[in-house]
Amino acid sequence: MLRHEWDDAYGLPVLRGEVVVGRLVFLAVLRHYEDLEQGAYRGLLFSVEHGRHVIDYIERFFVHTKGPLAGKPLLLDPWQKFWTAVKYGWRQADTGLRRFTRAYEEVARKNGKSTWKGPEGAYLWQMDGEVGAEVYAVATTRAQAMTVFKPAFDNVKRWCRRSAGARRSFKVFEGLNQERMVMEGGAGPSVFAPIPANADNLDGLNPSAVMFDELHAQKSRDVWDVLESALGARSQPLLSAITTAGFILDGICTEVRAYLISVLEGTRDDDSFFGYVYTLDADDDPLDERVWIKANPGLGRSKTLSYMQTQARKAGALPSAMANFKTKDLNIWCNDAEGWFDIQVWDKCGKTKFTPDMLKGRRCYGGLDLASTRDLTAFALVFPPEDDDQPWVVLVWFWCPAAKVAEQSADDAAPYDRWVKEGWLQVTDGNVCDYGPVKRQVLRAMQDYDLVELGFDRWNAQQLCNELMELEVPLVEVPQNTGGMYPGSKRLEELVYGGQLAHGGNPVLRWNAQNVALLFDSNGNFRPDKKRSRQNGRIDGIVATAMAFSRAVGGQLDSDTITQGFVET
Repeated sequence: MLRHEWDDAYGLPVLRGEVVVGRLVFLAVLRHYEDLEQGAYRGLLFSVEHGRHVIDYIERFFVHTKGPLAGKPLLLDPWQKFWTAVKYGWRQADTGLRRFTRAYEEVARKNGKSTWKGPEGAYLWQMDGEVGAEVYAVATTRAQAMTVFKPAFDNVKRWCRRSAGARRSFKVFEGLNQERMVMEGGAGPSVFAPIPANADNLDGLNPSAVMFDELHAQKSRDVWDVLESALGARSQPLLSAITTAGFILDGICTEVRAYLISVLEGTRDDDSFFGYVYTLDADDDPLDERVWIKANPGLGRSKTLSYMQTQARKAGALPSAMANFKTKDLNIWCNDAEGWFDIQVWDKCGKTKFTPDMLKGRRCYGGLDLASTRDLTAFALVFPPEDDDQPWVVLVWFWCPAAKVAEQSADDAAPYDRWVKEGWLQVTDGNVCDYGPVKRQVLRAMQDYDLVELGFDRWNAQQLCNELMELEVPLVEVPQNTGGMYPGSKRLEELVYGGQLAHGGNPVLRWNAQNVALLFDSNGNFRPDKKRSRQNGRIDGIVATAMAFSRAVGGQLDSDTITQGFVET
């Protein structure tokens, strides 16, 4: 076998164990070398010239456009050079067309993905030999698609500033949300543009290549299917997913990922599918610096060790930060943080003792989580500190139907009856919670404290909230999604783990804290989630507290998601 620079710098050292990689990357590299031995029997050949042509194009014509390397030539890392050669070097022996028409490329953030893939897209637009090429950078939003498109866009603009020939060859459109590039040709123009992933707006496209950025953020497979079917008219199409891991475990991204893994593991034959997955192995410790390179092949180059160390320290301190560290920096898929609160840390916040009377007259924000049938009803107040050295104070009242106390004491493995006797849990008559006592407690709080806002969940709250509105209680709806709950959830977590919260040792709230798990959205925002929390456990007090904190921190919510002072009848 003739060896080339990407073999000596990356491929062969991986096989010899000289470069630390995870199992899936090892299998992907091994696949290439096994195909060099056996691919000819399946009608495949590896063209060194084709692979090198893409590499030379990128390194010769492109420069970094931002950061400390801005203006300097874009030189690919060894791992990038290897995969570029593999992806574009493999050919069908009978036609000479590209072997790979589908691809899945997964690597942790800040490894130079966009800087590399933008020029790759430009190659497919300019140099692929496709008549009337249409190359699209696709992502959930157009702004995200621009992150892949922009490195190529900025470089082509640079060419046009320096060369009259480039200005004649390329039309660069720079209007806001109109950015695209067109290359005129005898058989028609070729286009490279960023577009948002909206299945309704993709009809009529005839793409030759699609670079789908951050596929993990796609909840459904509609856009992927539309784009895949649109490629059918091209002689050597390419649909490539470029992504980090994410939080949506049942979306199209995990489906495509699983397909690639089946190819790498040899349980499925598909010579047209290319890819690699940079991630940790199952038994790796995410806080062990020695394994970070498995998810970060650019560690020490595009991504610094000091950055990883900083993120790891945050991850060691906050469960939500650990989930984000695993997903975005180590490429480990997850969508919850079980055991949000370390109960020993939580208990330290109970050492500051206070009574409700001590807080009279103080400014506060509220959250109200009303029960359906089995849930607790919880009303929480959070009091900002009056001095810098004081903690935030939390008061929470709980209610439960009398008929449920004995039943839930057994089902939830929680001493409801004891909490009733001790006064931590109030009992209402009947099989479902009577909101009369809840209403009276809210009105009493209005008298005793300076209640600025009371956050509520519209579901199951219409009658009570209409009554409270008539009594001029300052109600503000807090949507039960990450948009509504993330600000308060984040603040609550920070205060607990920073030792800046005082909850008075409320045992019902403590039990809620033990039960709660988090749900993350595709952007890494999080909120408490009842479905993922401990089975038969209750988290209503934590939900109410997070709602209160969402209002206390200013409720950074879109105006169209908040209904203030209004409840539909």
